[in-house]
Amino acid sequence: MELHAHLIKFGFSRDPSLRNHLVTLYSKCRRFGYARKLVDESSELDVVSWSSLLSGYVQNGFVEEALLVFNEMCLLGVKCNEFTFPSVLKACSMKRDLNMGRKVHGMAVVTGFESDGFVANTLVVMYAKCGLLDDSRRLFGGIVERNVVSWNALFSCYVQSELCGEAVGLFKEMVRSGIMPNEFSISIILNACAGLQEGDLGRKIHGLMLKMGLDLDQFSANALVDMYSKAGEIEGAVAVFQDIAHPDVVSWNAIIAGCVLHDCNDLALMLLDEMKGSGTRPNMFTLSSALKACAAMGFKELGRQLHSSLIKMDAHSDLFAAVGLVDMYSKCEMMDDARRAYDSMPKKDIIAWNALISGYSQCGDHLDAVSLFSKMFSEDIDFNQTTLSTVLKSVASLQAIKVCKQIHTISIKSGIYSDFYVINSLLDTYGKCNHIDEASKIFEERTWEDLVAYTSMITAYSQYGDGEEALKLYLQMQDADIKPDPFICSSLLNACANLSAYEQGKQLHVHAIKFGFMCDIFASNSLVNMYAKCGSIEDADRAFSEIPNRGIVSWSAMIGGYAQHGHGKEALRLFNQMLRDGVPPNHITLVSVLCACNHAGLVNEGKQYFEKMEVMFGIKPTQEHYACMIDLLGRSGKLNEAVELVNSIPFEADGFVWGALLGAARIHKNIELGQKAAKMLFDLEPEKSGTHVLLANIYASAGMWENVAKVRKFMKDSKVKKEPGMSWIEIKDKVYTFIVGDRSHSRSDEIYAKLDQLGDLLSKAGYSSIVEIDIHNVDKSEKEKLLYHHSEKLAVAFGLIATPPGGPIRVKKNLRICVDCHTFFKFVCKIVSREIIVRDINRFHHFKDGSCSCGDYW
Repeated sequence: MELHAHLIKFGFSRDPSLRNHLVTLYSKCRRFGYARKLVDESSELDVVSWSSLLSGYVQNGFVEEALLVFNEMCLLGVKCNEFTFPSVLKACSMKRDLNMGRKVHGMAVVTGFESDGFVANTLVVMYAKCGLLDDSRRLFGGIVERNVVSWNALFSCYVQSELCGEAVGLFKEMVRSGIMPNEFSISIILNACAGLQEGDLGRKIHGLMLKMGLDLDQFSANALVDMYSKAGEIEGAVAVFQDIAHPDVVSWNAIIAGCVLHDCNDLALMLLDEMKGSGTRPNMFTLSSALKACAAMGFKELGRQLHSSLIKMDAHSDLFAAVGLVDMYSKCEMMDDARRAYDSMPKKDIIAWNALISGYSQCGDHLDAVSLFSKMFSEDIDFNQTTLSTVLKSVASLQAIKVCKQIHTISIKSGIYSDFYVINSLLDTYGKCNHIDEASKIFEERTWEDLVAYTSMITAYSQYGDGEEALKLYLQMQDADIKPDPFICSSLLNACANLSAYEQGKQLHVHAIKFGFMCDIFASNSLVNMYAKCGSIEDADRAFSEIPNRGIVSWSAMIGGYAQHGHGKEALRLFNQMLRDGVPPNHITLVSVLCACNHAGLVNEGKQYFEKMEVMFGIKPTQEHYACMIDLLGRSGKLNEAVELVNSIPFEADGFVWGALLGAARIHKNIELGQKAAKMLFDLEPEKSGTHVLLANIYASAGMWENVAKVRKFMKDSKVKKEPGMSWIEIKDKVYTFIVGDRSHSRSDEIYAKLDQLGDLLSKAGYSSIVEIDIHNVDKSEKEKLLYHHSEKLAVAFGLIATPPGGPIRVKKNLRICVDCHTFFKFVCKIVSREIIVRDINRFHHFKDGSCSCGDYW
């Protein structure tokens, strides 16, 4: 301005050339009032002055003003030149004003400036930024003398449009045409490599830079750091970064963000400290990356410090940083702070809502997650597939089937139902809510084959108790050539465990080895559980011994396996070994320990662990622990102690506790105690038939047939149906089911013939039916017939005729094995010289050489 005053003083201000320089000066210094005054004071319509003013507006981002100046120029008749057109076309690009851009293009064609290199390049960019990449490419093809600037203009637009692959193709085409790239070409194409995460190509570009002798300027160096970081080659990124003499904030941000992107969070935070020490101040982008690192590593205090730094920067106005705070606090399980950070946001977008809903869901605050979505929906705020998938996880945990159906309807109405993640989330939620029909319908209607859908459906069938369908689905999955993962393997092993499908479980063990799942802790634990529940405690022990890093679940599975098989002392030995290895028990482990004592009749040991579990392990007894202890005392005949323990429970006893007491009353034929326990169970679980059956057994054993009749009438009047006894046996990868008196099997004649043959042999060996246990008021011969055709006897008979001699027979039963069947199998195993393994609702019975592993204590 002083120089301007001197020009006026000496009379040079009217010189057109000096005036144009002044217009340019004031425009670039954002003093548009002075610039415009100079233009208006000119006696001539000077295109250079107008173009300088127009260029100044564009360079400073005043697009609307630039276009108004251009319109005024046209109205005044100022003819545009090769400098005017690039400026106004850049304004059209910035505003994405395609209509205006086309008008300017037309003017350039009419005036003959379309062929000018600068104008042509700017037209290429304008059409690309307005989304017409085909038109942009067509214009580029019409440039006769293309130079590196023309090529840069084109493939930079492709990179900005996230078409990085096409940009790389154009770069290669440029090099093949003989045009050497410059530092701008290199930087652009490095950004494309970063977008593609193409480290190999990025290294070649880096090599080309060195070969061409291009100086590693700040811009190119930052692009290299960003490329190596995003490609996951952190060592390469650090190497380039360390060669930068004076890294700026962009350099630091590129390396820190790359480390966070590829889970090198500790390195990212170390670099943040170095950045502060170097004197470079972090900006919001730096701190947003650091927040992600804190979230991943659970660094609560550092996260709070970063929050303080953001407050000083007034970060509440930055949506990205604010969402980062919500995410950090959520992942550090500080939901009150997350909610405060969320509430302090002046404007909330869908990412903020999703971050908070996800936080509540991940922290187990499922009601809050669902409530927040309900609020979001009621306020008519847009949601997306991420929102629905996240809230469905909470719905699954709550087993809120009505909410699941509502979200299903919402997804259809909003058009999101076709989304891959939403469909799989709905499938998973229906499965976890035990609505298998709805889950199956969604599974069948999907239009793609993927591992997630199969995982959800197989897990649902397994948890629902339909292991056969789970195994069928696995075969279908193999036909679709989809490889399993450890989670599916774990679910299928659990399905085999519930079915007692030993042979199929062994095949899955082979698959687990084949696919390398044996190092997965979930699959390994499921393998131990499967073998234990399929009756092979030896295989379970081998699988347990091969687990390298045993957690509490591994130990609990093996201790529970020993308990179920009646190996009480082995279970306690393993429990003590677990304690010596420094693994603290949880409440499930202690349930298994008490069950082991119960099944082996180790009363003193059981009392010791029960009485000291809170002092020794800090675990208060739950309903399950009390039920185990009451069952242990009751079975051993200590009924008074069992009753005293029930009366001492510090909370209201549940069905497991009273069921244990009723079972003890049945064993010891204590009618009064049985009636009291049954009365409590009728109130707690009126729909369960087992209570009525046990009470009827107590009456029957005392010959009180009138009372038996009353119980049966009460069941009929109350519409309580006795659960039918069912038994399963696996033969050649197929599971066969039997019920009492079953004749539906294709080999029924052979099965009953085998039973008759066994009956003759057993009679000679001294076996006779224990008819007292049958509660039907019929004559002795009819009772013998009913007992003779129990489902487990039919299953064992089928096993004898359908399996090779000498091998063990494995049977599963849904109810407790009766005394008569128990006695029957002790005789049979000796006569046929085969081990018979029966898994009933309580435990395993290994019949061998005329005796049972339970020692007749079950």
